[in-house]
Amino acid sequence: MRSKKSPKLFVLGLLSALAMPPVDAWWVLLFTIPLVLAGLETEMQSHPLKVFLLGWCFGFGYFVAALHWIAFAFFINAGDIWMMPFALGALAGGMALFWGAAAFLAVVLARRRVPLFLSLPFSMALFEWLRGNILTGFPWAVFGQAADGMAGVEQLASVIGMTGLTAMIWAWAATPHGLLSGKRNVQAGAVIILALLPLSYFWGQWRLSENPTHYRSGIMLRLVQPNISQSDKWREGNARKIFDQLKALTSAPSSTGQTITHIIWPESAVPFLIEESADGKAELKAALKPNQILMTGAVRRQSPRDDADYFTSILVFDDQAQVKATYDKWHLVPGGEFLPMAWLLEPLGLRKVVNLPGSFKAGVGPSTMDVPGLGLVGMSVCYEAIFPGALYNAQKRPGLLVNVTNDGWFGNSAGPYQHLAQLRLRAIESGLPVARAANTGVSAIIDPLGREVFKSQLDSMGAFDVVLPEPVGATVYGRLGDYWVGFIMLLFLAVGKILNK
Repeated sequence: MRSKKSPKLFVLGLLSALAMPPVDAWWVLLFTIPLVLAGLETEMQSHPLKVFLLGWCFGFGYFVAALHWIAFAFFINAGDIWMMPFALGALAGGMALFWGAAAFLAVVLARRRVPLFLSLPFSMALFEWLRGNILTGFPWAVFGQAADGMAGVEQLASVIGMTGLTAMIWAWAATPHGLLSGKRNVQAGAVIILALLPLSYFWGQWRLSENPTHYRSGIMLRLVQPNISQSDKWREGNARKIFDQLKALTSAPSSTGQTITHIIWPESAVPFLIEESADGKAELKAALKPNQILMTGAVRRQSPRDDADYFTSILVFDDQAQVKATYDKWHLVPGGEFLPMAWLLEPLGLRKVVNLPGSFKAGVGPSTMDVPGLGLVGMSVCYEAIFPGALYNAQKRPGLLVNVTNDGWFGNSAGPYQHLAQLRLRAIESGLPVARAANTGVSAIIDPLGREVFKSQLDSMGAFDVVLPEPVGATVYGRLGDYWVGFIMLLFLAVGKILNK
């Protein structure tokens, strides 16, 4: 069942990862994807497992390169380094299963007279959607994120979301295959698909020019970025130093001269259970000025009992250090906050990266919280931001998305930049501004069209005071979601079959 093409497909996958942030070399796909299609076309009549293997090899190379930053987390604790190749290899190999299945489906559809340059984008978008939803989902490094480097094209996310962008980017990259098919109708279809690329760019640029950033009056946000290394974060004896640093950044004079109304601390900002600490809340009260509101990432327990469930949360404190709202993370990180199949993996020496007695418990979500002075807010912790349509209760559209994160696990790698790029897509998809506080960076304020009003430097400390942008009206994608995108894709598939008759 081995194929001589497998190593070539693996290399093409490695190169295709250059399309992801922060490199943003999306044009690489114009060379790699036609070669992938050419490889699949020569195997049209081969055994299905051979086609699956080719797709898997391409995906494995891609995910090894695109997700390499995960390896940085295993250098925090020297005893974890041995797990690094197994974790990265297992994750990349598991994600590649979806691409193998997509290649298989694309060839099946091509045998039924759907042009391969359309069947592969359709099947890839479908299986990428499944990759983001099956089990807990992990839609990281989806091809739609290549739009980060495509300027105005990224605005299509407001209409067709990340899944639709994935289909279109695959289709644009695959058009050379359609143009060289030798079939006049198929070539005409490829020309039409290709023409949508500049049209999308100019439409996106027009949308940006017609919607300048507007700001909310009376609201001044402070993003606190303490820049605490992950190796120091949970070290015994560091809690006092970290808490004092956070309070000092919170109390610092306003850099704009305007009153700071809302302060955001990053994920798990303090290395103790602040909700249960009377002394901690007393000190917090002293650090907050009258009418200030603090939103902070925190670890909390359901009750003070030792056997109580832990949550990774966002706590909203008023100026009296009283908790006014609580958000519990509901998309937990496999291998980070809980260990899948722990009964099997723990006896082998594997464990979750976050070292707590037991695993975190998932909250209920998505949800929209009412924050004093801000109104309705969609909250997310860390990698929850990578899930389209899952950052707030769709029945209660907020005016702001808040994300707290700790990308300190991944050092100065591609991970923090890819994470931020996905938040820009969430802003465009929803038409909502985003406020993000990150422990080591990148903290940011993003307007509802994905423009960065403010962005901090990675591995820097500061208290950043920024005016909050206004949202825009609900977008097409925000109203209709991925079901609408699925309908469009099926329509394209039907048209492709007609063209290939």
